[in-house]
Amino acid sequence: MKRRVEEASRERPRLSARQRFAWLRLIRSENVGPASFRALINRYGSAELALAALPELAARGGAKKLPRIADESEVQRELETAERLGFRFVAIGEPDYPFILSRTELPPPILCLSGSAKVFETSLVGIVGARNASITGTKMARKIAAELGEAGYGTVSGLARGIDAAAHQAALPFGTVAVLAGGLDQPYPQENIPLMEAIVEQCGAIVSEMPLGWRATARDFPRRNRIVAALGLGLVVIEAAKRSGSLISARLAGELGRDVFAVPGSPLDPRSEGSNRLIREGATLVTCAADIVEDLRPQQSVLDSDSSLAADEPEQPAYEPNEDERERIIDVLDFSPVEIDELIRHTGLPASAVLANLLELDLAGRIQRLPGNRVQRLPDE
Repeated sequence: MKRRVEEASRERPRLSARQRFAWLRLIRSENVGPASFRALINRYGSAELALAALPELAARGGAKKLPRIADESEVQRELETAERLGFRFVAIGEPDYPFILSRTELPPPILCLSGSAKVFETSLVGIVGARNASITGTKMARKIAAELGEAGYGTVSGLARGIDAAAHQAALPFGTVAVLAGGLDQPYPQENIPLMEAIVEQCGAIVSEMPLGWRATARDFPRRNRIVAALGLGLVVIEAAKRSGSLISARLAGELGRDVFAVPGSPLDPRSEGSNRLIREGATLVTCAADIVEDLRPQQSVLDSDSSLAADEPEQPAYEPNEDERERIIDVLDFSPVEIDELIRHTGLPASAVLANLLELDLAGRIQRLPGNRVQRLPDE
């Protein structure tokens, strides 16, 4: 994998300073997520042209108020803050962007990075689990992370208390990646700041898709979990309660086609209820890294081709939606998620028409994109 990633990295161009500024301004604008960002770049060929088109597209989508476009001075301050703190922004398609992440559904267009991007040339395995981990759970996290390191694998996790922190600590000599739910300058929890610094000093990496200055809220952690799941070839769960973020990570990993592993725990310990259930539902039971290395099926298919968005021209002529189509789509959408392919079949509209209308509805804040190529309607405000 390492050789293939290095070869792919050499072939990928970097954005100019002007392009990076426009990309950052576009993704920081209201109602622009990874799916709408990609659609806008593909349609208009550049972030600058997409920014100019945003107000009209949102208005056509039925926005009651136009989405806020990130101010130029705001973006400039973020870039200056990153430079002052030693962070940098890497865009999908650039050499320092994790290639395995670029091959997944809805990858963040831009990541804020601290540390060494070379760690992404190593095959990574996710390790997640309880924040209030037991002594046994913590020992297992350290053991598995260290053994994976000896076998040539790095570790990716979320820098949380408990299992995450133990895995990062044990993986320091081998390469580890921490994904934050907030901005890189707002690490959580504060007690793990020394660990965060150690990761950077020992050639690991800290990444986040969130703006600098952003303090993580509850809804940001599932977003972080999807990146943790995407960066690893597999995901190991060590102690997870019946309802926990670790189970969300496991579900996301499964949806991405990653192998899911779980360490069994005492049936009397509620911290193991979720991880034991994963095993019942088909996750691979593991007690050491050898189990993981033996069963980790090749995932190199995700690296078969590049995923650059840095197009100079639109990929195809833009389809111009009309109001009848838009109302037809919004009428059939429910507040429960549906697959876009199903929406196309149900409406009988061409795929290009549905996708163009969904872009406008998304920018208007009337729908929400979800993993699995799904979409759902949002309540009218």
